[in-house]
Amino acid sequence: MNNCFIILAAGESKRFKSKTPKAYYFYRGKPLFLHSIDKAKESKRFKKIVLVINKGHKKFLKKIQLKNVKIISGGNNRSESSVKALRYIKSSKISKVFIHDAARPNFTLKLISKLFFGLKKYNCVVPVIKTNNSVKLRENNKLKNIDRNKIYLTQTPQAFDYKTLLNLQKKTNRKITDDSNLFIEKNKKVKFIKGEKNNSKITLKSDLLNKNNLSYGIGFDIHRLVPKKKLFLGGIKIPFNLGTLGHSDGDPVLHSITDSILGACKMGDIGEKFSDKNKKYKNIRSTILLKKIINQIKLKNCFINNIDINIITQKPKISKYKNKMTQVISEICEISKNQINIKGKTTEKLGLIGKEKAIACEVITSVIKYD
Repeated sequence: MNNCFIILAAGESKRFKSKTPKAYYFYRGKPLFLHSIDKAKESKRFKKIVLVINKGHKKFLKKIQLKNVKIISGGNNRSESSVKALRYIKSSKISKVFIHDAARPNFTLKLISKLFFGLKKYNCVVPVIKTNNSVKLRENNKLKNIDRNKIYLTQTPQAFDYKTLLNLQKKTNRKITDDSNLFIEKNKKVKFIKGEKNNSKITLKSDLLNKNNLSYGIGFDIHRLVPKKKLFLGGIKIPFNLGTLGHSDGDPVLHSITDSILGACKMGDIGEKFSDKNKKYKNIRSTILLKKIINQIKLKNCFINNIDINIITQKPKISKYKNKMTQVISEICEISKNQINIKGKTTEKLGLIGKEKAIACEVITSVIKYD
């Protein structure tokens, strides 16, 4: 299994038009490039994974923990980045190499298997799809009709015999946009296999975001403060002389987040999912309940876009705990910390909350549903 999966993510993302480069933009709960890494790991077919990045984008990797992934800087174009990656693994005795564009996050494990099967007889295997559009060619200021049945749109990952590809790279000085072009230009056999419709390349920000698929949910919860109980807020234990009264751990922040997510996904409410009449939820941590809901919405292709939180309490003051809460919530919800905003509010000593007899929380969550 001495195979390598190379992910090219060194582009400048000019057409994407975002302060966050395309490869690091959040898609379905994680950075775009991370989908490809996770698929390669999940396949359990690759001994080495190499991520080729733009050296100017290193700061976007600081908060992302990558295990068993080699990171190298790319070149000035796709061709140079590909060559640098192939040379980087030269001493690793690689047998088969896959080269993939980070901008294609939706390929499947089945496609990986089909590519490996093709490598049993061929040194170059490429997934392709046909086009349903009419095709024209402008040449010498004249338009020519082209038979669309003869047109193939190539995809990645593309699979190669490593030594054969490396030797072809050494013999060319041309900039290539597709590694299989080297085989075609030298009249070497290429195995084309059926690609995947959903394995489209993301080029513009509009390819990721569909405003029609953005929905919102509201969550609210309030708990009495009583002696001899622990106080959990936002998934962390807060040192205080009082705690919340509840069937579970009584965390009004996580309960409100859970309800807001359920509302945005049209999945009922927290009481329906985790009844206080069910003994198995007695004293259960709300972190566990929220995680269950996150796993459920992922099955519906729903992913959190933003969480806005108001924690309403006279005491304790929550300002010094906000960062810890944000960290816990981001880990459970599988989103970045910058997608979470926490605000502390008081009731100016009015009512039960103002008299330090209760804590409340209200949350608005936006959720994106992907097709």
